Amino acid sequence: DGRLTFFPGNQTVDLPSINFMKRYGTVFLNAYTNSPICCPSRAAMWSGLFTHLTESWNNFKGLDPDYITWMDLLKKHGYHTQKFGKLDYTSGHHSVSNRVEAWTRDVHFLLRQEGRPMVKLTGDRKRVRVMEADWQNTDKAVNWIKEEAVNLTEPFVLYLGLNLPHPYPSPYAGENFGSSTFLTSPYWLEKVTHEAIKIPKWSSLSEMHPVDYYSSYTKNCTGEFTKEEVRNIRAFYYAMCAETDAMLGEIISALRDTGLLRKTVVIFTADHGELAMEHRQFYKMSMYEGSSHVPLLVMGPGVKEQQEIPNVVSLVDIYPTMLDIARIPVPQNLSGYSLIPLLCVKAESEVSPRGPRPSWVLSEFHGCNVNSSVYMLRTGKWKYITYADGSSVLPQLFDLTADPDELTNVAIKFPVIVHSLDKILRSIVNYPKVSSSVQKYNKQQFISWKQSLGQNYSSVIANLRWHQDWLKEPKVYENAINKWL
Repeated sequence: DGRLTFFPGNQTVDLPSINFMKRYGTVFLNAYTNSPICCPSRAAMWSGLFTHLTESWNNFKGLDPDYITWMDLLKKHGYHTQKFGKLDYTSGHHSVSNRVEAWTRDVHFLLRQEGRPMVKLTGDRKRVRVMEADWQNTDKAVNWIKEEAVNLTEPFVLYLGLNLPHPYPSPYAGENFGSSTFLTSPYWLEKVTHEAIKIPKWSSLSEMHPVDYYSSYTKNCTGEFTKEEVRNIRAFYYAMCAETDAMLGEIISALRDTGLLRKTVVIFTADHGELAMEHRQFYKMSMYEGSSHVPLLVMGPGVKEQQEIPNVVSLVDIYPTMLDIARIPVPQNLSGYSLIPLLCVKAESEVSPRGPRPSWVLSEFHGCNVNSSVYMLRTGKWKYITYADGSSVLPQLFDLTADPDELTNVAIKFPVIVHSLDKILRSIVNYPKVSSSVQKYNKQQFISWKQSLGQNYSSVIANLRWHQDWLKEPKVYENAINKWL
């Protein structure tokens, strides 16, 4: 969650490596994902293109594997490139369940797709390495810096993708479990200031926006939760962020030990945040701040120190920024704009050939746990969220200055603002058309999948992540799918 990298969010957990980057570099106060879910978000970051252009509609359908990423271009221009850890930006990842849930979101049924969010403590005060796989990838990156990077004659670019902070798989929820267990050790939990944890306010279920209600239900969050349960989920999430911060620290230390820190640009960001029980939801897949607001910190030669940038920026800006750092000409078709003019002490005064950076950012979502395509435009103090064709589902408008927790939808109160923001949005993307093409895609994909299973269809679908509801009334749900088809 990007809000943890600056005041007041950073009071809840000690993040020394993030603080180091803030002291010796720049933090962006309003950085957003272009799609709040793993694969589509990374597709945007690696391609520099908005989601409706990559057509990365869900966690299964990512970026075309042949697309030329910024790393490909850096390699072509003489950079030594290295990747470790989670990449997750091309097609073909994630479970069948994840795909089918995304494809069937237009079906008129409500099915829980997750285990109930819960916490689990592991090990003792000495247990530092909770997320073993991430630590192994961090070790690989550290060793690469110390053994390879330090001896290179050409410049290098290293990418390290971590899974943390992320809920863990939850086998208690059945065979096709989701990831609803927040897991940490006492070592990390002690880094969290429990008194500073805010318990989010919830609307009553009857007052929730219909799409929020669907998300809350499918994420298994509509039941009763005590304040203690909510506080624990949030505390454990912050503890997982502290463990992530330590991995960042390992990379910074390796660069410092090899004498590379002063001549290396370091960028820290994330694919999306975590709601951690805000708006009666966990996970991502939402345009609320907890899910869509990401961290973005940059330090290195020429980058201003102790700078906080209020401009809205997003992950598509990474592509042109990487090329700018390497002085490689930036393609004109990108959705993003270089961050270098905002970051650097002596930024080139000439305006980019594409003109000045826009005053808005766009995020969109077309995957599971949300029963409609969603589009978010953030500009100034406003966040405008619209759904599907723009008329069948009520839009939302939040004044983030007056209402940072996004509890009051003021769309009806400010029709002129809604009209003007909607006009900007439609000038960027013909969103009713995109929503319609996603609906067609979902139906086609589902039909192909169903046909591939033959007679076995019913038993396979009954055992997806929603089995806890499906098995009670399979005929009702089968009929709903048939009606949709």
